[in-house]
Amino acid sequence: MKAEHHKYALAEVPRYTSYPTAVQFSDGISEADYRLWLAQIAPGEPLSLYVHIPFCQKMCWYCGCHTTVAHTYDRVGTYAQDMLAEIDLLAAALPEHHGGLAHVHFGGGSPTMLTDTDFAAITAKILSAFGPRADMELAIEIDPRTMSAQKACALAKAGVTRASLGVQDFNPHVQEKINRIQPFELVRDTVDWLREAGVQAINFDLIYGLPGQSVKDVKHSTELAISLRPDRLAVFGYAHVPWFKKHQEMIKQEDLPGMEERFAEASMVGQVLEGAGYVAVGFDHYAHPDDSMAKAVMAGTLRRNFQGYTTDTADTMLGLGASSIGALGPGYVQNAPALDQWRKAIHAGKLPITRGVALAGEDAMRRAAIMTVMSTMALDLNAHTAAFGAADGALDDALEKLMPLAVDGLVNIDGHKITVTPQGRVFVRNIGASFDTHWQMSAGRHSRAV
Repeated sequence: MKAEHHKYALAEVPRYTSYPTAVQFSDGISEADYRLWLAQIAPGEPLSLYVHIPFCQKMCWYCGCHTTVAHTYDRVGTYAQDMLAEIDLLAAALPEHHGGLAHVHFGGGSPTMLTDTDFAAITAKILSAFGPRADMELAIEIDPRTMSAQKACALAKAGVTRASLGVQDFNPHVQEKINRIQPFELVRDTVDWLREAGVQAINFDLIYGLPGQSVKDVKHSTELAISLRPDRLAVFGYAHVPWFKKHQEMIKQEDLPGMEERFAEASMVGQVLEGAGYVAVGFDHYAHPDDSMAKAVMAGTLRRNFQGYTTDTADTMLGLGASSIGALGPGYVQNAPALDQWRKAIHAGKLPITRGVALAGEDAMRRAAIMTVMSTMALDLNAHTAAFGAADGALDDALEKLMPLAVDGLVNIDGHKITVTPQGRVFVRNIGASFDTHWQMSAGRHSRAV
């Protein structure tokens, strides 16, 4: 890494899966606001649905997700029953003229903690209540340690079309340091079971910057991942925030790679994947050339939402489950993270949101600018502002902030047109931050750029 890029790698910047980001959420958004926003959904508008299952069999020490360990299934089963009631509440709040589901994503936690019966009940209820579009994708995040051939068949029978496996790293000494023992053979078997059951679209998550991990380890994991022919890979940098996630205290600071090593690890993943023919997607995803995400990159139609980079066509995303976030035209809402509070609202017949943020002023224009830059690596600022009815120069403050990044070779500026350079791709979060009027540098609020 060049010395002048160190400051960008160390900067703590949002991932921009929303704008304004979750840091700006407050309790100023009420259930009444959410119901009004739902009622304003346009006729025929497709919907996306995120379903959060906040339970795991065992806590992985690197995890930054909203989850808890379920020592018995009673809590999980009760949660599944309450979710059925939440589905009814949300469906009843929607206008009848909406366009049905374009995308459903089960995340966690570990959604495969659900029994086959509970998962089938939830998916059937969702499809009945909201209605699937003809091309709907149903995706689920999978912990391979919970899988069997029988469960793969149950997922396929319930309608799953894409599975995302939490691989992270294949090296045993790294797995020991993150409390996730998961041999390559288990992941291989899981992939085989899914494909044999009819779930053909397979995603992998990999993580760099883990304790005890080296560039050689990352190369080895990536090569093993490629041997299983995944369609997409998401490559995340481990964010060490033990003051926010107490279980991360189990990871020793001295075991973590430094900034230069992290950058070298991230670069190695990209080098191996692109060498194998995968297409770089945004700053942290890769896709097989035949996958719809790679095709979206080529067509300039790639999008970004709370699941990261996506081909999801819906502008409205609704959330189910504790802590889930919904994104609508007027703003964002989040369900209660605490299970008791979430459940209490549902039993009272209320949508269980506790906070959110309404878009105001230039938020919609700046949100679209950030998402466009993050997805297409380019933006014509004057054309963009004109599309929002704003004057030329309305985003000149961003251009001014981008000047130092241009000097450092991360972005090219031609009048009011910007293009992210190959060197700048990994720092596109820093580039997006130039359009953000809410963001303030604050330690511990966001992960580092690399």
